[in-house]
Amino acid sequence: MDAWIESVKAVLALPGYGLGSLFAASFLSATLLPLGSEAVLYGVLKLNPSLLWPALLTATVGNTLGGAVTWWMGRGAEEVYERVATSPHHGGAKRWLTRFGPPACLLAWVPIVGDPLCAVAGWLRLPFWPCVFYMAVGKFLRYLTVITMFLGGS
Repeated sequence: MDAWIESVKAVLALPGYGLGSLFAASFLSATLLPLGSEAVLYGVLKLNPSLLWPALLTATVGNTLGGAVTWWMGRGAEEVYERVATSPHHGGAKRWLTRFGPPACLLAWVPIVGDPLCAVAGWLRLPFWPCVFYMAVGKFLRYLTVITMFLGGS
């Protein structure tokens, strides 16, 4: 079993595999799937600390693209209208997003509410590129904070 664990660690330490896995985890965790990418980021940096900036940028790009896909999912989700229109929780999110517009997507990184926030932004047809910009800024700052905590705790 130890040999298998060491071989997996060796593969994950390779920049191509580690960063590819990080991109996939970051992308998927920004969709409505209940996943997280922080553990993969930690693993990549623990095994290969020299990948600090490439890992940060890979996680940010993957997570932002996942948020953009979620935005498009929201835009195309016309059937969600009935549920959103009748739910006081979603009605508050709608009012909040309508009030703040694309800058509200800075909070796309927040667990549980961030991914639906992207979907509602798309459903409201908020401008795509400004939303993606704010998603990227928020997600970059989140990953930078996570990395800082990882490196401070090591």
